[in-house]
Order: sequence, then structure tokens, then C-alpha cells
Amino acid sequence: MKEILEILEKDARTTPQEIARVTKKKVDAVKKAIKKFEKDGVILKYKTIINKELVQDESRAVRALIEARIAPQRGYGFDHIAERIYRFPEVVSCYLLSGTYDLLLVVEGRDIQAVSRFVSEKLSTLDNVRGTVTHFLLKKYKEDGDILKRAERDKRIAISF
Repeated sequence: MKEILEILEKDARTTPQEIARVTKKKVDAVKKAIKKFEKDGVILKYKTIINKELVQDESRAVRALIEARIAPQRGYGFDHIAERIYRFPEVVSCYLLSGTYDLLLVVEGRDIQAVSRFVSEKLSTLDNVRGTVTHFLLKKYKEDGDILKRAERDKRIAISF
């Protein structure tokens, strides 16, 4: 059944018929497995990856990676403060890290000022936040295993002798 998950993770549009053909399982068994994965919360949702640089939209959001140093809470560790942080609508992703910083946040805002306001007014004011470092994303090349840049044809004129 792990095969089914791997196939759907690479392309969520793969039909149960195609999965059955690849895995040599019956279509009904594949459909049943997918329903069980959905019911059990193994499959949380299906997602489309969009290369936003190709979308002509003036309202494109700014993304930042924020490293946060956290003082864990007695009896809760990092979980309680992490939950407070990831519930902010600006936080797209939140990860517990090893190393110098404890949490890595992916934050999205309308512009650089919106992200800055989030850091200064919401994140930094929390009692358990000891420090932050913000890195603004300038360009994406690859996301979730998918290369976002299209192969460009060489525009140089070929010269041969």
C-alpha cells in the first residue's frame, strides 16, 4: 500500500486505474486503500503546485523564512509555543529544528512591510520567543521535489565552421 502513497505523492491526479496498472492490484482494492488513507488522516489533502512567477498577478505575496529561538515551556516543551505560532494566518509552515534556532517558519505577507510587522508585532512579542532571523525568498528554483523553471531554448546563434 506504500506504493499507492508514493504514486499519489508524485502526482495526485493519478487515477485509481493507473495506480492499479502500475502496482498490479485491482482497481477496487486501490480505491478502498485511498479511501482508508483519507479516512485515517494519512492523506490530508490533494495539492496543486503553482509556479507563481509565471502568474501575472500584482497581488503576489512575499515569502520569508524565519528562524526563531524559543524558550520551551515547562511541561509542554516546544509544542505549546509552536502551536501558538503556527496558528497565526501569516505562518504557512512551521518546523522544529536542531541547531542554533528551534523553529523554522515559512511566513507569507502582502509585502515586506507586512512580514516585518508580523515579526515585530506578533512573533517577537511572545514571551517564549528569544530571537529571530528573517530571510526573504528572492526566487524559487525547486519546491517539494518539483523544478519550477522551464527548460529554456538556447537563444544564442549557433556558429559552425
